[in-house]
Amino acid sequence: MVPYLLVLIAVIVSVDILFFRHRFLERLIVNIGIVLVFAVFYLRFLKKP
Repeated sequence: MVPYLLVLIAVIVSVDILFFRHRFLERLIVNIGIVLVFAVFYLRFLKKP
């Protein structure tokens, strides 16, 4: 679980720095989308039954 969260944080920070440095609203929307994608992936493939 910890490595998964570290990858999530790294992806968010990288996208923020590379693409949306001075755009607050776009950065917020993209960050929410990234978190949702990671959450769906976790619930679909990594959660133990």
